[in-house]
Amino acid sequence: MTVIEEIHADHGATFTERSGNRVVADYGRPERTHQAVRNVVGAIELGYGIVEVTGSDRVSYVDNVVSNNVPREDGHGCYALFLGPQGNIETDLYVYNAAERLLLLFPPACAEPIAEEWREKIFIDDVEIRVVTDEFAVFGVHGAKATEKVASVLTGASAPEPPLSFVRGSIGDAGVTAIAGDALTGEESYEIICTAAEAHEVFDALINHGMNAVPFGDTVWNTLTLEAGTPLFESELRGKIPNVAGIRNALDFEKGCYVGQEVVSRVENRGRPSQRLVGITLDTVPSAGAAVFDGDASIGSITRAAISPLKETPIALAYVDFAVDTTSVTVRVDGEACDGSIVDLPFIEGSMRSLRLPTYE
Repeated sequence: MTVIEEIHADHGATFTERSGNRVVADYGRPERTHQAVRNVVGAIELGYGIVEVTGSDRVSYVDNVVSNNVPREDGHGCYALFLGPQGNIETDLYVYNAAERLLLLFPPACAEPIAEEWREKIFIDDVEIRVVTDEFAVFGVHGAKATEKVASVLTGASAPEPPLSFVRGSIGDAGVTAIAGDALTGEESYEIICTAAEAHEVFDALINHGMNAVPFGDTVWNTLTLEAGTPLFESELRGKIPNVAGIRNALDFEKGCYVGQEVVSRVENRGRPSQRLVGITLDTVPSAGAAVFDGDASIGSITRAAISPLKETPIALAYVDFAVDTTSVTVRVDGEACDGSIVDLPFIEGSMRSLRLPTYE
C-alpha cells in the first residue's frame, strides 16, 4: 500500500503487488539504486499495517500476547512475535510506547485480522484497539550515511539512538516521529512516521532536502535484505517456530506469553531446532521452494533468491536440516541440479549488522 502513489509515479516508479497490496517495485535501474543505498543513502515508503492500542491496561494487555517485553517508557520500542497455539509465528511486529498509546506496526495484511482477534479476547481490561493504517505514512531511510541524512532534515531533536528508540521532531513544517531502525538492510537505518496528509512534504524532504537520498522500492529492498541475511515475514518467518528462524532479539526467554488459551514459555525454545536458516551461493537463481540436497538426500528448501548487485552472483536464503555439516550442496533449478555452497551470513558486511540476523546458540 502507498499513501503517495502519484508522487512515486512522478519519480518514474513502476508498481507491483506484495501480499495483496500495491507497492513501488522500482524507479528504474534497480542494481544502480541498490549500490547507491549501500554507498550513501536511500528512502522507501514502508507499507505497514498500523494498530493503535489505548487504555490504562494497554501495556500489560499487549505484553501478555507477544513474545517480547513491551517497553514501559515513552520513546522506546521492541521487535516481537505473535505466536499461534503450536508456537508458530502468526506475525511479527514492532511495538512502540508513545505516551498514552502504543503504536504497533505489522505486515500490512496482518493488522486487521490480528486486531480483530485481540478485540474478541478483551474481557475486563481497559483497552481499545483500533486499526489506524490510513492515518499515517511510514518511510524508511537506509544507507551508510543514513544518520547524516536524518540529521540534515530533522529539526527539534537529534537522530535517535539506540535501535528502536524514537524522538519527536519536525521535517519542514510536518511533525514526525523518527525511530532508530534495526538495520534490516545491513546499513544504518531509521523510520520516519508522519500523518498521511503530510506524507508528500516529508517524502520530498527525504529525497531532495539536506543530503539527497535515492528513492527505492520493493526490488531493491529484497536484494538489500537478502545480502544482509535478514529473514522477512512473508518469505522466512510465517509459520515457523521462532528458534528455527533464529531471531532471538524478538524473544524474552524468561517470560511466558499468552498464545490462544495457553501460556508458552520462551524457555521451551532453547533446545536445538530442527532446521536453521543459511545463506547459499550458486550459479543460477532458483525459485522459492526449490529443493536443497546433500548428495541424494533432501535437506531443505530455498526461501528466496536473487542476483546480488554487489557480488554480481546469485545468492539465496534456505532452511536446511540443523545437523547438516556439509558446505557443498545442490539445488534443483528447472529440474537440473545446480551446485551451491552454504556460507556464513551476512553475504555483505555493511555499516551495521541486521539485528534480525539468525543466531543459534
